[in-house]
Amino acid sequence: MKLDATTKEPVERLRLDRRNPRLMGGAERASDESIIARLYRGADLDELLQSISANGYLDIEPLVVTCEADSDEFVVLEGNRRLAALRLLREPNLVDRIASSEKLRITVPSIDEEARSTIDAVSVHTVADRAQARSFIGFKHINGPAKWNAYAKARFAADWYKAGKSEGVILDDVARAIGDRHDTVKRMVSAIYVLDQAAASGRFDVEDRFTKKFNFSHLYTALGRSPYMDYLGLGTKWARYDPLPDPVPADKLDELRRVLDWIYGSKKEDTPPVVQSQNPDVKRLGEVLANAEARHVLEETRDLDTAYASAEPVSTRLTASLISARTAIREAAGALRAYDGQDSSLLDIAEDVKETAQSVHLTMEKKFRDARAAQ
Repeated sequence: MKLDATTKEPVERLRLDRRNPRLMGGAERASDESIIARLYRGADLDELLQSISANGYLDIEPLVVTCEADSDEFVVLEGNRRLAALRLLREPNLVDRIASSEKLRITVPSIDEEARSTIDAVSVHTVADRAQARSFIGFKHINGPAKWNAYAKARFAADWYKAGKSEGVILDDVARAIGDRHDTVKRMVSAIYVLDQAAASGRFDVEDRFTKKFNFSHLYTALGRSPYMDYLGLGTKWARYDPLPDPVPADKLDELRRVLDWIYGSKKEDTPPVVQSQNPDVKRLGEVLANAEARHVLEETRDLDTAYASAEPVSTRLTASLISARTAIREAAGALRAYDGQDSSLLDIAEDVKETAQSVHLTMEKKFRDARAAQ
């Protein structure tokens, strides 16, 4: 096969890439059914199926492929979504196999004969190896017209960095080649190293996360905060240098498991994450990690609000509570016209508010006078 050439090849000769950055978790030994199911769940495959069935396959941009060793087949380095859609449209029994093995029922739209005639062979551009395709694929999916999600970007950059490290490649080279900032790429690749370590040690499986969406940015944002670094024993080197394999010390792997569980939850254990949004929950969890009492509360209750309240200084809580109470009572005063004097229970509540407010005021007034007298 002539390298660096564009040809038309039968779809039967094309193979899915098990190292595709879109795929989460270990996919090296995954079945085709598993890979297509993952692409369907996370890569808008349904829209592509609808488009091809309605308009036929628009053979505008070649798939980027490389030759399999000792084989006449090709591994698709760029265009796995398209190949997955083509296979679903061409192989009716593939849908049943996916439903059986992956518990996912994919609805494949009907396709007329004219459109079907376009899905038997497609244009491919053959390269010698992955390295030859990296710059094009990276730019297209990281800063180009078909952006990957954060996890796929990070996985691609990490694989590139690992593959080239023996040849002196540094992350700055990868960032420059894909048109991204070095500090962003570094944070993302560092988080990939942490995920890989957690998976290898059996502490976390990304496929076991509680929610369908994988909020990878939660993790690399968290790992850039000092409370997480301290809790996981990462130290200052984490922030200064390019990442190394297994960055979390062995005696901190259980702490890593807890952090990942609190951020992502577990489908198997039916435990939702305590982090619901990057702002402010990632910051709040970090403050909980830095406080022994609050950590204990979180471990016992799995309630971030309660744990965070334990981590807050009492003075901060007092200030916030007083301001909140003043706001609430002013709102109640503004709504008094709605009270018609018929509901005595509301009057009881107001009496309780008055007594509580008086008690708070008397206590604070006494402490204020005592403090003045001691000066």
